[in-house]
Amino acid sequence: MRRRLIQSTLAVVLVVIAVFGGSLVLVETRTISNSAQERVDSEALRLASIVDSRLLGDQTVDADALSGQVAPGQYAVIGIAGQKPITVGTEPSGDVIHATATGEQGETVRVEEPRSAITREVGRTLLIIGLVALLAVVAAVLLAVRQANRLASPLTDLAETAERLGSGDPRPRYKRYGVPELDRVADVLDRSAERIARMLTAERRLAADASHQLRTPLTALSMRLEEITLTDDLDTVKEEANVALTQVERLTDVVQRLLTNSRDPRTGSAVTFDLDEVIQQQIAEWRPAYRSAGRAIVTSGKRHLQAVGTPGAVAQVLAALIENSLMHGGGTVALRTRVTGNQAVVEVTDEGPGVPADLGARIFERTISGRNSTGIGLAVARDLAEADGGRLELLQSKPPVFGLFLSRTQPPKKPGEQGGTTVR
Repeated sequence: MRRRLIQSTLAVVLVVIAVFGGSLVLVETRTISNSAQERVDSEALRLASIVDSRLLGDQTVDADALSGQVAPGQYAVIGIAGQKPITVGTEPSGDVIHATATGEQGETVRVEEPRSAITREVGRTLLIIGLVALLAVVAAVLLAVRQANRLASPLTDLAETAERLGSGDPRPRYKRYGVPELDRVADVLDRSAERIARMLTAERRLAADASHQLRTPLTALSMRLEEITLTDDLDTVKEEANVALTQVERLTDVVQRLLTNSRDPRTGSAVTFDLDEVIQQQIAEWRPAYRSAGRAIVTSGKRHLQAVGTPGAVAQVLAALIENSLMHGGGTVALRTRVTGNQAVVEVTDEGPGVPADLGARIFERTISGRNSTGIGLAVARDLAEADGGRLELLQSKPPVFGLFLSRTQPPKKPGEQGGTTVR
């Protein structure tokens, strides 16, 4: 591209120089020739008047008397009736320009000048024009190189940016070049880079969330399946199979919920549900794990509360809090329910050392963990709680008390919604 820009610019300049330079040469050559001819005519008339004045004054008219009146490089021939022609200067050889004038006394004066003087003057003019043309070409080349670099370098940068996007590096460069068209392309690439970065972040977050959230249901499911393989009692097999099917349904709900939140965290399917049922389900699922650890899990508080939210999401939030107490807490874990205003609150507490003071409110940030865990569980739990209009808070650090706040009233339906499902 650089070569094409330079060549096209140079071609335009050369055409301009050829047209205007050729015309200038013709005009200057004709002007110089006309000027030389006028000079010779003027010299002939002047010399004729000098000869007239000397003849009228009876002064001597010869070569010595007129030698100082002829300009250097010129040759004059004076013809007077009855006398031999008088010559002044050196007779030029070759082609000449000449002029003849007749005086009042009948004398004739012929002045000659070699045409080589015109040729030399034309040559000097051509040299000046050629130097100016050469300077114009050099300036044009320099400007063409600068302009080519100004256009080609940004295109190279934009190509590298596009290549980086294609190779999985979505960092925007925010570099502009002062050319509106190129800056518009840079804007589009930067916006695309930001979108790709958000998409990659969402995909990585979804993978991390899915890995964390599916771990517990899969562990519980595997335990149920082990129970089935270890017993011959048909009733026990049926009971464990029913529990396993419930776990499969929870897995499906977890996957669906994660996918929904990855597309739009604000999208919820809140319905009115029995909070006791969700809590008892979690107690039943986690009691074997706590019994194995030599600990207990209990529930207390107000019963028969109706809350608004997504039962599967609430179950995942409670599972994250119960698992967190199992891993980081100690003693008995208690789930207490109470009512505050128009909200139902589920508090999860244990007898462990609590949340370190250096963590505090940061406990819900991703990758923040008091021990060697992923730091994802509480962050995902908070997102799930907020998706349906609830909230998850750390009410007390020592002993640790986490509070899940859920609305007890169904929010007004938006246009196009029926129940908990949006009509599209």
